[in-house]
This record gives sequence, structure tokens and C-alpha cells, in this order.
Amino acid sequence: MRLTKSTDIALRIAMRLAVLGNKDDAPTTREVASAVEVPYTHAAKVVSKLQHLGAVEARRGRGGGLTLTTAGRTGSLGRLVRELEGVDDVVGCEDEPPCPLRGGCRLRGALRAAQEAFYASLDPLSIADLIESPTGPILLSLAPRPAT
Repeated sequence: MRLTKSTDIALRIAMRLAVLGNKDDAPTTREVASAVEVPYTHAAKVVSKLQHLGAVEARRGRGGGLTLTTAGRTGSLGRLVRELEGVDDVVGCEDEPPCPLRGGCRLRGALRAAQEAFYASLDPLSIADLIESPTGPILLSLAPRPAT
């Protein structure tokens, strides 16, 4: 199974915010995007989604910035990835034209079970678990690229 680019970006941003903690100098979306080397426009969309899910708090203006919420830090990684990915089937049995085997195919059920096993393996983990050494120190060493 392959995660969408959006989910990958969301997890990298969440991990970066988790390792920074809730400091007074919370980074901006632009700073986080630069540090994790993703386009600002993609990061902005992902931050909006993470905010909607309650994983990130975004404050505007002076003293603003991004912080990871307690739910974002300690909540189930499996739940977060499910929310980010959506509940679509792994294969497009109902696409146009629909698969001619959809009425009696066992593949769809097997792939659904495999997908759920994937998510279930992430359920006991949290973003906090992902930033333990050696990942945390690497995340701390990431600096925003200078503006060009």
C-alpha cells in the first residue's frame, strides 16, 4: 500500500512540530514547509487539514505559528492516517467502466482486509513515538532553507 503525497507531507509536518514542542516561537507554515522540503502551497493545504482534524493549532499574526495539539502528539497514528487517506477501496472496482468481476471477486475483500491490517499496525503508535531517537535529533537539525 502506498500513502498519498499529502499524507506523507502531513506526517512529516506533524513530526517536525512534535520535536519542536510548544515553544513560544512556534514556526510558521512557510518555515515548516522549508524545513521538511515541501512546497509551501502543499504544506498550507496539509496544515489546514491537520487543523481541521484537531492535530495542529494554527495561530495568526504576531506571536502566531503552528503547534501540535496533545491529540496530534499522542493520538493513534492509525486513526490519523485513516483520516488523512480516507476510506476508499485500494482498487477501483466501481470506476468507469466498472470491473466485470465486481459481483464475484474475492480480491476486493482481501485487499480491504490487508488495508485494515496496515492501519491496525499503526494504531498503537503515535507521532510522539515516531520522533524518538534517531529521528528526533535529525528533525531538530533540519533548518529552513534560505529564501532565494
